[in-house]
Amino acid sequence: MKLALDPSMFRDNMSLEQMIYKTAELGYKYIELSPREDFCPFYKYPKVDKAKIKLVKKCLRDTGLEISSLLPLYNWAGPDEDRRVAAVRNWKRAIEIAVELDVDLMNSEFSGTKYNPVVCEEKFVKSMDELMPVFEKEGVRLNLQAHPLDFIETNTGAIDMIRALDKDWIKLVYSTAHTFFYDDGIGDVGKMLDEAGDLLDHVLFADTFNHKAAYGLRYIVNPPDAEVTIHQHLNIGEGEVDFDTIFRKMREMKFDGIATNAVFAWVDKAEESSNFMLQTMKKGLGLNE
Repeated sequence: MKLALDPSMFRDNMSLEQMIYKTAELGYKYIELSPREDFCPFYKYPKVDKAKIKLVKKCLRDTGLEISSLLPLYNWAGPDEDRRVAAVRNWKRAIEIAVELDVDLMNSEFSGTKYNPVVCEEKFVKSMDELMPVFEKEGVRLNLQAHPLDFIETNTGAIDMIRALDKDWIKLVYSTAHTFFYDDGIGDVGKMLDEAGDLLDHVLFADTFNHKAAYGLRYIVNPPDAEVTIHQHLNIGEGEVDFDTIFRKMREMKFDGIATNAVFAWVDKAEESSNFMLQTMKKGLGLNE
């Protein structure tokens, strides 16, 4: 199993190389390269040249750190066709970057909108028709997650779409911070992990509150029909996700994929949070040395 850090809490106050060194200093052996403005920005063309690739590789060699996966986010399922075409172009460049970094796994979201789900599914399949041959040619695998606000928000929906693509190199990301979106506020993590089965390849760890609790009044939005979606990425134990069951299920499954610390809430105490999460994940997954 690979225990990784998504270093987003260090993104805006550290250079890329500083971020890599900090991840190693915190005791992680793997880093998940998530979007940042000077690398693969959110929804924009990658800002990477040969010199940046060389720098990243040097930092990795110096620290002994490895990249668990590259995480790009582009609107490849958005309803606007021009944006979709741009997203496919961005994806092709991001795949090239992964290959240049000797990374054989990318993870991402379906990246549409729940307010136009049928069109977004059509756009996503169209994008995948264009990109699957590129992934296969370059030998790069892909993990996908359902996400709040996306055209696929549920665990079952993500599994169904991945099975529909029918490629053994496309698997599932389960984000614990999205648990209450995944089954409409029930939070039955055991059932959802059982449903995922052998598709489960990547788990993102962060806690959250059940937005459906208190008869839907946990979060009050004014005006009531405003199109907003909310969740958190907290330290384990600060929300309501059933981590005892998640850890037990992953041990029973002999999970051997990637487990990533994906806490984003505590930029003011990022080191403390990252240390806590690493130790908590090791203990829960039975990886204490």
